[in-house]
Amino acid sequence: MESVISEHIEITPGICGGKPRIAGHRIKVQDIVIWHERLGLSPDEIVSQYPSITLADVYAALAYYHDHLEEIRQEIREDEEFAKQLQAHTPSLLQQKLGNRNAKQDSISPG
Repeated sequence: MESVISEHIEITPGICGGKPRIAGHRIKVQDIVIWHERLGLSPDEIVSQYPSITLADVYAALAYYHDHLEEIRQEIREDEEFAKQLQAHTPSLLQQKLGNRNAKQDSISPG
């Protein structure tokens, strides 16, 4: 029996952190899941926004996700936690500039 998902999904150490992705692309299975489940995009909408992948790729990614539910959910949680840690330890340059601007405006006394 031929494995259809392996035509669409690949895992390569050193590419996308070794996470499952659309074959020949840097679009991870977890990206497809987030776009579909969290953003509410249909498979057709995902393909229209990323025309380099096929509808079969999207459905294969979703099938892979459902076959590896806890693994993919854990990867999403870990990535979200990593982003939160980065955000907490890396101040926003925009917020710093706005803060500096507001401080300057507060120090200017009216005429």
